[in-house]
Amino acid sequence: MDQIEVPQPRPRAIYLLPNLFTTGGLFGGFFAIIAASQGRFEAACVAIFIAAILDGIDGRVARMTNTQSEFGVQYDSLADLVSFGMAPALVMYHWALVSMKLDGATFGKIGWLVAFLYAACAALRLARFNSQVGQVDKRWFIGLASPAAAGLVASFVWTFHDLGWSGGELRYAAAVVTVVAGLLMVSRLRYSSFKGSGSGPKAERVPFATIVIAVAVLIALWIDPPRVLFAAAVLYALSGPVLWLRRRHAPVAGG
Repeated sequence: MDQIEVPQPRPRAIYLLPNLFTTGGLFGGFFAIIAASQGRFEAACVAIFIAAILDGIDGRVARMTNTQSEFGVQYDSLADLVSFGMAPALVMYHWALVSMKLDGATFGKIGWLVAFLYAACAALRLARFNSQVGQVDKRWFIGLASPAAAGLVASFVWTFHDLGWSGGELRYAAAVVTVVAGLLMVSRLRYSSFKGSGSGPKAERVPFATIVIAVAVLIALWIDPPRVLFAAAVLYALSGPVLWLRRRHAPVAGG
């Protein structure tokens, strides 16, 4: 009689792989907070961008290894709240918003409230995203994604710090950037996710022009990282309002 082979269960250790990338992103956000409190703003901004890269990798690793789990989804969201909510808010606060107290006690309170507004908007954005998973077109984000908002804030700090500006000199511009980034996260504006439509293997396909643009951006990043990242973050943040205006003023079919 032939022996029946019982399939062996997949080792649970494989689930460690995508969560390691998530943990790396969480560490990047935590490091950014510590570095900003010590006045190491360039290191803090770099850590936020590294966290964004790791955030983009962990989901792809989970899909490639078929190790998606509800735990991973929730853990990723909590890590994102630290890396793209708390970290950018505190980096901006330590660099510029704390200086608003120089204009009086009331302005000092406004400074930390602006930072809190950004962190709260990031939390609301992540909660809304989790509640709508599987219900929206994967080609679009509703509201500016939290890593993109964090990139806008971090690249602003990195660029002007690299140019020799102090946060105190730009405290009001910093407040505007922080508020705008936060409100864009909770807006209903659509932003391209740079993903193809459909499901299965074709879902990750993107237009060929996107690859060419990505290569050009990588080359530019090698030449001048902070300014290129800031320009890219600003253009992407503006793409949502521009698309909204185009749809609003588009001629109605048959009109």
